[in-house]
Amino acid sequence: MDDLTIARALHVLSIVHWIGGVALVTLVILPGLTRSVEAAQRLSLFETMERRFGGQARLSTLVAGASGFYMTHRLDGWDRFADPAFWWMHAMVLIWAVFTFVLFVAEPLFLHRWFQARAARDPEGTFRLVQRMHTMLLTASAITIAGAVLGAHGAFY
Repeated sequence: MDDLTIARALHVLSIVHWIGGVALVTLVILPGLTRSVEAAQRLSLFETMERRFGGQARLSTLVAGASGFYMTHRLDGWDRFADPAFWWMHAMVLIWAVFTFVLFVAEPLFLHRWFQARAARDPEGTFRLVQRMHTMLLTASAITIAGAVLGAHGAFY
């Protein structure tokens, strides 16, 4: 087993954990809270449930970014970013950058407080916004994963 095999395994495992968690939140937890918890309590309960996953997601995004960078460097694959057939590499970096920004910058600095203040004024609307944002991120992530798997197996060239 060589270093690229280990890097690829770490990359896939981190993405399965990270995006799988986003799928669980988006498709199971948020709809469950909508059906069973009063609007005023939803965001608070959601944050309590998601807090534990947040630390795990930060670790997963770090591993995904580091392993992705390592594989690109080790394979000298930087020229792929200039080839439109490798659009999925741009998509992977973009998805990673969005989640990394949210997890490491936006949430700790302002997003958490902003959602709390908004939820105090409009709990129902705030929770719908949280659901929409998670749905958009999950959809973009799923398209990226499908594109990356197809692209890595030669579907676009």
